[in-house]
Amino acid sequence: MDRGITVISWDSGIGEDGRVMNLDPSNTALIGSSNIKWMKNSMGDEGEFAILSATSQATNQNAWIEEMKKEFAKPEYSKMKWVDTVYGDDLFDKSYQEALGLFKKYPNLKSLSGATEEDILALWTGLGFYRRAKNIFKTKEILKENFKNRFPKKFKDIVSLPGIGNSTAGAIMSIAYKSPHPILDANVKRTISRFESIKNDSTSKADKILWEYSLIHTPKKNIFEYTQGIMDMGATVCTPLQPSCDSCPLNKLCKSAFNIPTGGTKQKKVNPTKEINFVLAVNKKSLLLFKKLEKTFWESLWLPYELDEDNKLPWSHSFIKSKESNYKHKLSHLNLDLNVKILYYDKKFKIKSNKKYRWIHISEIDKFGLPKPIKSIIDEI
Repeated sequence: MDRGITVISWDSGIGEDGRVMNLDPSNTALIGSSNIKWMKNSMGDEGEFAILSATSQATNQNAWIEEMKKEFAKPEYSKMKWVDTVYGDDLFDKSYQEALGLFKKYPNLKSLSGATEEDILALWTGLGFYRRAKNIFKTKEILKENFKNRFPKKFKDIVSLPGIGNSTAGAIMSIAYKSPHPILDANVKRTISRFESIKNDSTSKADKILWEYSLIHTPKKNIFEYTQGIMDMGATVCTPLQPSCDSCPLNKLCKSAFNIPTGGTKQKKVNPTKEINFVLAVNKKSLLLFKKLEKTFWESLWLPYELDEDNKLPWSHSFIKSKESNYKHKLSHLNLDLNVKILYYDKKFKIKSNKKYRWIHISEIDKFGLPKPIKSIIDEI
């Protein structure tokens, strides 16, 4: 039976019932055996799994991995496949704990298949780029309907999934399935363009040439090491402004080595500012929130009522007291200036509106997708 890829967290042991256990990281045998017992109960005698760790430098982690490898060398684990080890320092540090919550609740595609979009958005709260959460939902629906809850192994199927382009699909093929495919993310673009001394101006013509070179340099063997290596090269050595040509292992072959401009700093992008006026109705421990349906930032998330020229306050009930606050928040493309008026009422009320709304008790708030600043406002109530 296919159970997808189970994700095991190194940083805290997992009990036999699937609950997180606080274990002493120095006790490698205990952590290893605890996780294996849980994995066998969860996966059966066969299946694929990956190890998720906060950092590649975690205390005693290498010893733990060696312990796990010894266990999986035993005949009884012959059908359980260790797919990969994923390190949290490949993620944004500030987002690690939030991302880990998603993996812990849905460790494989089978468990994810029953999640609603609201479930996924709620776990994504605080991470930003909420379209990715929506794409996770769309993708798992496709996998459930068309691939029997298995992630596809063909490039054409992977690249057809929402939010996955040629480079991401190539990375999945190369890293997860060890099948040679070229990639071209920003780091790889920069590395190859300098190595070959060709333009990297983000035009379609330049991208086409870079894809051709990426294909030329993609090896037939050791594709996992190459793909991970060239991405890491761009991220840590062949950096945008201060490349480390002296420590680069390719400096004798690179056509741009020691001849890359390093002066000055990158001009900071100035984003426009958008002012938004919110009204948040509160009754004891319940909040009146509205689901944003417009296809723009924060789509499908729950917000206080947004006032503008086209949206006047759709209720006129008398409030007990009020409070006003201002919050600044930065998106990747926009600075937000949020004015929030909090109105306290002695009872709940219904309103006439074509917007989707509901009173949500504060104890249930973590079940709904919220933008980070709105969650911060609610936490202060």
